[in-house]
Amino acid sequence: MCGIVGYVGDDSAKEVILTGLQALEYRGYDSAGIALSKNGKLLIRKESGELKNLVKRTQAKDFEAHIGIGHTRWATHGSPTRENAHPHVSQDGRIAIVHNGIIENYQELRQWLTKEHNIEFKSVTDSEAIAHLVSIYYKGDLLEAVMTATEKLSGAYAIGVIACDNPDEIVAARMDAPLITGIGENGNYLASDSPALLKYTRDIYVIENGEYVVITKDNIRIMDKDGTRIRRQSTHVDLDAAAAEKGGHPHFMIKEIYEQPEKVKEALKIRLDKHNNVKLEGIHFTKAQLEGFDRVYIVACGTAYHAGLIGKYAIEKYAKIPVEVDVASEFRYRDPFVDDKTLVICISQSGETSDTLEALREAKKRGGRILSLVNVVGSSVARESDDVLYTWAGLEIAVASTKAYTTQLICLYLVALYMGKVKGSIDTEHYRTVIDELLLIPEKLETVIRSERRIRELAEDVYKKEQIFFIGRGVDVATSLEGSLKLKEISYINSFAIAAGELKHGTIALIRRGTLFLALATQDKVYEKMISNIEEIKARKAFVVTISKDSRKSIEKVADRTLYIPDCIDDLTPILAVVPLQLFSYHIAKLRGKEIDKPRNLAKSVTVE
Repeated sequence: MCGIVGYVGDDSAKEVILTGLQALEYRGYDSAGIALSKNGKLLIRKESGELKNLVKRTQAKDFEAHIGIGHTRWATHGSPTRENAHPHVSQDGRIAIVHNGIIENYQELRQWLTKEHNIEFKSVTDSEAIAHLVSIYYKGDLLEAVMTATEKLSGAYAIGVIACDNPDEIVAARMDAPLITGIGENGNYLASDSPALLKYTRDIYVIENGEYVVITKDNIRIMDKDGTRIRRQSTHVDLDAAAAEKGGHPHFMIKEIYEQPEKVKEALKIRLDKHNNVKLEGIHFTKAQLEGFDRVYIVACGTAYHAGLIGKYAIEKYAKIPVEVDVASEFRYRDPFVDDKTLVICISQSGETSDTLEALREAKKRGGRILSLVNVVGSSVARESDDVLYTWAGLEIAVASTKAYTTQLICLYLVALYMGKVKGSIDTEHYRTVIDELLLIPEKLETVIRSERRIRELAEDVYKKEQIFFIGRGVDVATSLEGSLKLKEISYINSFAIAAGELKHGTIALIRRGTLFLALATQDKVYEKMISNIEEIKARKAFVVTISKDSRKSIEKVADRTLYIPDCIDDLTPILAVVPLQLFSYHIAKLRGKEIDKPRNLAKSVTVE
């Protein structure tokens, strides 16, 4: 969730680093800093709060050099103060480091460094120990010092290191935290994520676990733990730099909501052949393989977990394989039943989600086959999976995920249809019906977005509420969970989602006059049940907003307000029904004056446990 940028070359390192850190702002941060190496000295500027605070502190003309490292920090050990911000510097002032991740044995290292080497720590972070370790082992060879120091570390890290006595090189190391290097014309780059480098280069090397890198103006050397050089093909990043701009919209979130019809259309187009049969690039399961799976696990966090709940519904219905959906942070701690007859589907927007990555590794260790759904090409989850399906949502900047979620849903439906077709567990007529309906979804999404004015007017009437309940049945339960998450993420309203049938089992005690409910009633087969639940709520004087299909106008008899989605088969309503909830959350947060794209305490990519 933090950001690293480094540069060595002919240009201003400060400008390159600041540009890169600004491009990574969406990942979340609470302090930032830069270290430059010049004339045998380290120049350090650090500041807490917004990045503009750091920019102000770096305007002096003497704060210039051609090599440096920078960092945006998200507090895990120690509060967001200038002292705890990166870069951290060794006691002799000769070594500076930036670090993403968590050092699990930092307490032991701090005690050892204090007792055996008389080190006085300036911060309370886990990261500062790395700077002192490198300094202790530094004997003129910075790479060797970094390699020796990392042998002492337990945990996750992506590290960038510079030294006064090595004015022309950056040394970096990676273990379970994302790290890339960029190939430039006037120098070379280091970063935690490709958007940091889009202004300067699209050609990168993805650094793997346990690898080390020496970056100079003219060269990038990648080595394994034994110091053996690794020859690697560079990767070209095909990202539109304009995607990192708001394009005239007040926030990235609303821009990304509006992009959903086109992104869904693209996700379908590349996965359907000329006969509209599902084709999944690089994924080829035989009937025997699919019949050999006795269970499927879907493992994910947050919004991706909600997509997984709908994926469970689709896979069980079309492929007839039992599916369990697990929160990734719990999966590997509960001794899951994974073996060579298990398919594990890992879902992650960034492909660097720490809990999902660790769950993947646990499942792989137990013999499971890993199919990942990710948005970022070359990410850790993608590289460590047996099969990868990219969602192709494009760069998503807002912390609250929207288009990544809808493209995840599309991919899960297509995976389920593909599995069902290969297995022969879905009949041709049903298969064709679902695909035909999927092809209509982009146009129907446009229709939903055109109803934004009505959604905004609803938000204007209820934005002062401090408690909201979301309810639904069937796949509407998962959509309710996602709608509730979106609202709490960006508006800070206490929202709560449950299956409508659970109302009587406790939650009904919280209903009083004026309590706001958002009731999803998009499932024809349980529509009457939902009406009963709504009437039960209304009997207790609650204010009920419903979301239903166009053809269900009768719901207005029991609801205070109703938002409509175009008619479609029950299976696919989650793709449409989530968009009014996204827009509702957006306008609520806007009316409450919240920081929509970068809500407090949240980051775009959660790369630590």
